[in-house]
Amino acid sequence: MTGLWVGVVVAALGCYLLKLAGVALPAAVLDHPVVRRVAGLLPVAMLAALVVVELLDDGGRYGADWRTLAGMAAAVVALLLRQGVLVVFVAAVAVTALLRLLT
Repeated sequence: MTGLWVGVVVAALGCYLLKLAGVALPAAVLDHPVVRRVAGLLPVAMLAALVVVELLDDGGRYGADWRTLAGMAAAVVALLLRQGVLVVFVAAVAVTALLRLLT
């Protein structure tokens, strides 16, 4: 078995055990404020990690160049200005596309 398949099997087993824990654990454990906070933030953290891995993957098809990073910086600025998701997305795409057009 290659390292990739070992990783896939370990990830699948971990996901299954996590789902099983959600069903098997008593309600008192699941209603704890720390568990609720972590459960609420976990999807956001995982999505952010996926975005960072895809942006900074040098060997991949979408390696991080300065134009992509500038688009992400524009998205961060839009987020800091409390803009909506659509505005954040359009700002990131527009800055990246404009910089790619100009260079």
